[in-house]
This record gives sequence, C-alpha cells and structure tokens, in this order.
Amino acid sequence: MALVISFATQTNSCQSYFHIHTLVEYWPECENLNPYLAAAILNIMSNNNSIHDFDINLIVEYYSGTERQGCGSPDVTLKALSFIDKLSPCSHIADIGCGTGGQTMVLASQFEGKITGVDLFPTFVDLFNKNAEQLNLQHRVKGIVGSMDNLLFENEKLDVIWCEGAIYNIGYEKGLREWRKFLKNDGFIVVSEASWLTDERPAEIEEFWMDAYPGIDTIPNKIAQMQKAGYSLVAFFVLPENCWTEHFYDPQAKPREDFLKKHAGNRAAEGFIENQRHEEQLYRKYNKYYGYAFYIGKKSDL
Repeated sequence: MALVISFATQTNSCQSYFHIHTLVEYWPECENLNPYLAAAILNIMSNNNSIHDFDINLIVEYYSGTERQGCGSPDVTLKALSFIDKLSPCSHIADIGCGTGGQTMVLASQFEGKITGVDLFPTFVDLFNKNAEQLNLQHRVKGIVGSMDNLLFENEKLDVIWCEGAIYNIGYEKGLREWRKFLKNDGFIVVSEASWLTDERPAEIEEFWMDAYPGIDTIPNKIAQMQKAGYSLVAFFVLPENCWTEHFYDPQAKPREDFLKKHAGNRAAEGFIENQRHEEQLYRKYNKYYGYAFYIGKKSDL
C-alpha cells in the first residue's frame, strides 16, 4: 500500500525512466514516490502545471479518507498470512509501505506479536497509530515514518516482512535483496506485486504499464526473481477482481465527489482524479491480462 498509493496514469509524453529522476531533480522528497504517482505528477506538469504548483499533500489528503490505499482485501491478507508458520507472541512483523494500516490491523487481529508499520508519509503514520489505538492495539502495533530503502531494523531480527502493493517503490528485485538481511534465518517475506497474467496482451495496456512500471513481469518470472534473491517459494496466488473493484475502486466514489467539491477549480486535484478514473477504466477493460499477485517466500541460503 502504498507508499501504498496505488494508481497509474497515461504519460505518453514521458519516458518511464524519466519519472522519478526528473522529479527528484526539482523535488528531492520525491525520491521514494511510487512510479504511478510520479507519472501522474509529470502528466499534470505536462498540462502546464509546474512542479511548484503541484501539492503532493492533495494526494495524501485524498487517500487519508479511504480505508485502503491500494487493491486488496481482508480475505487475501488472511489467506497470505495462513502460509506463515511458527509465529508466536514473541514474533515481529514489519509492514513496509503500511499506509494508514488497513491490512496491518487485519494482521493484528490474527497475530498476537509485535507489528511495526513503516511509511514515508507522516499523515498516514498518524492515522495508522490512531487506528491501532481505536482497536486497543497500540501496545504492540506501531507506525513509524521511514523510507523503505533505508530501514532501521537490526539484521536478522524480523520474523516476517510484509508489503502489500508497495515494493515497486524501490523495485521488486531490489526490495527482495535489500530487505533479506533483516529477516531471521527462517523468516518469511510476503509481498503483493503487479504481474502479467498472460504472456501477451493488447498494446494499449502494455504501453501503459511499461510507462508506469516497467518492472511488471509474468508470474513465473516474479517467482524466479524471488528465488534468485535468496528465498524458497512457499506459495503464490492472484488477487481476485473484487480486491480492485469492491475493496478499492468502488469505495472511492463518494471520496472523489467530496474531494472535487472541496478543490473545485484546482487543476492538480482535477488531474489527479482524472488519472484515477483512467486507471480504473483500463483495469475494467483489461483485467484478464494483469493484476496483483501475492508472493510468499522463506529465507534460504544464497
């Protein structure tokens, strides 16, 4: 989740490699933005809005009012958790890119140990901790502000690294490699990642994803990448369609309406919502070709 903000945009005027690096040049805080968000910002900029006119707080504000910042559901979170064994009240899970903690609180309902959520945006972390307090979980569930490419955990101390829809912020393969050192020798990594469901797909959706996230790949290739990074595959499964529709897109109807009313005439806000709608339209048109898949791995010898 995103840095769990999970959306994409059509940016035909920009090369994919240009997204993050161009933004970082003008706006250093963008170094860890997910590529979809970077693409959306550049698309808005290409429509005569400068980077100085764009307010990332608008996007944080929008997603602060939604239960989820990316596709998923309580059911798939629990299904992924079911593949993890030997957890105890002494175990420690790190949820990287935790957002406001929708999936984290689901984990905490079935797991009695410690959970640390990490997200780049303080607003999300504040909401995460408020959600934990409301559920009386604050004694063992805590959100902290941090970057997924500079995690402060001690080596070989975590039992599980969890990351729903956010690992692409630093790259699937890079995240798997760099986070491995934080896991105990028998630790697990659980990530959901954008994946092709077919070997071939229509040009429109191919170009869209190559522009937004060139790291997307087929499930067999994602599994091979996990194994190469030093994990044995425990399980994988594709998220069902309702994780995108019922649990992510559909609940945004009212927040979108309220957001546009509040920011009427704001081109950045309107452009952001337009990008959201475009992504949703593409998903409903092409969802048999791509989706998210959970990959569960266990740390193994390299």
